[in-house]
Amino acid sequence: MDQARRGAAHCRGRADERGEKIITRTTELYAEIYGERARANTLVLVEEVTDGGWGFGGNVLTLAKLQQTPEG
Repeated sequence: MDQARRGAAHCRGRADERGEKIITRTTELYAEIYGERARANTLVLVEEVTDGGWGFGGNVLTLAKLQQTPEG
């Protein structure tokens, strides 16, 4: 497997872990707020957006841009 494919597989693995954490914690929060009866009916949909696939204020945002410290 070449380096690009290994990198992509690693990112997918991390995204899967983050998605699982988002689902678990969101479900826990709903059960805490609305009671345990809500747990079985809580649906969490995680939509992954490719790096650079979104923007704010007319600027395309990437992970690298988001990780930069504000200039001050």
